[in-house]
Amino acid sequence: MGMTITILGIAGSLRGESFNRRLLAAARHELPPGAELAVWDDLAAVPPFDEDAEEAPGEAVTGLRKAVAETRAVLIATPEYNNSLPGQLKNALDWASRPYGAGVLTGKPAGVIGASPGPRGAVTAQADARRVLAAAGALVVPGEVAVGDAVRRFDERGRLLDHDLRTALADLLKALVGA
Repeated sequence: MGMTITILGIAGSLRGESFNRRLLAAARHELPPGAELAVWDDLAAVPPFDEDAEEAPGEAVTGLRKAVAETRAVLIATPEYNNSLPGQLKNALDWASRPYGAGVLTGKPAGVIGASPGPRGAVTAQADARRVLAAAGALVVPGEVAVGDAVRRFDERGRLLDHDLRTALADLLKALVGA
């Protein structure tokens, strides 16, 4: 039996019943063999990025950095707020990118997915998240999973109803595992 590959999922929404938390749950149904998804769920506790606090950033930042460092890859599920990614998610990515040149995202495979109640599936936020991850040194895998009209896209078991979206999600997860 081979080693299990862990992907760290981070939902960019703080809302307990967010579509992006549901999208991470749906990702569990599409994981390739030998992979698991661990969800880091302490986004609300991450303080604003403060370069003066880099040496002792506190428990939430330390936990984030440890979670990213201990996994093979990162999967960000982002909503779209005001045509971009949520500030709290950007803040967490800033913390994970530091210290400069040695952040836990450096060299880490990363993928971005998104869901929204509107028709576009957070595509602008996804593009912004990919740009931030690349600037932080992550190895951003290609692929887009944009779940628009999210209120109608999940079944009672939390799986995506649309076959093409499930396939795109499975392909992105395979790319993360293989990166």
